Amino acid sequence: MTWYVLEYHLVSYRRVWRASLLSSFVLPLLTMLGFGVGVGAYVTGGVGGVPYLDWMVPGLLASTAMQIAIGDSSWPVLGGFEWQRTYFGQAAAPLRVADILGGNLLFVVFRTLTGSAAFLLTALAFGTLHSWWALAALPIAALVGLSVAAPTFAYAATIRSDSYLAILFRLGVIPMSLFSGVFFPVESLPPPARWLAYASPLWHGADLTRSATLGTAPSWSAPGHLLYLTLWAATGWYLAHRQFTRRLVV
Repeated sequence: MTWYVLEYHLVSYRRVWRASLLSSFVLPLLTMLGFGVGVGAYVTGGVGGVPYLDWMVPGLLASTAMQIAIGDSSWPVLGGFEWQRTYFGQAAAPLRVADILGGNLLFVVFRTLTGSAAFLLTALAFGTLHSWWALAALPIAALVGLSVAAPTFAYAATIRSDSYLAILFRLGVIPMSLFSGVFFPVESLPPPARWLAYASPLWHGADLTRSATLGTAPSWSAPGHLLYLTLWAATGWYLAHRQFTRRLVV
């Protein structure tokens, strides 16, 4: 039954995929030109002996995966409960809560993978990939997306107004994007802020992706990174399933 829910989202996406495909290539291109080439010209010596563009691109890839996943897990989920009320229609069919949630999350993972693949192709065109391990950036991006999408599903299913989503982006997404090792090493931060960065799933995704594209060892344990991201995804799934059950099962 989960696959039927995924099929529903894919059929709906078929009508708008062209617009998202364009943005998937244009946004990473502009970001690389602006930050990697523009700002990177002033970063003499690079970061840790790596040219700034090459160092920053994997962090941007992980950040892109996070933003796509949260974007598809916030307003669409809130709308599924409050505006279109799609979830209630699905719950009236012979679908379990796990099917509704699982199919939707699989679609978010699909969106994360396609957006990350476009970013990876753009990075290849800029010559910033230095190892065949760069292909591992795609499953890493999928795990990063799932680790942030599942908790966002739980949060979006709890609220009744999109004003609370603005709070999520201002206090969660934007700080995480800026201070999780995407644009500069987190070691440059004061110790309290550094530990907050280590707690964010994006830092773990960025460190793993950087290791893959550069062909180097991560600054932290790779199994530890994967386990931490999986813990975020599993906890988010549990919370989202509980909240979906509360709202859909009478």
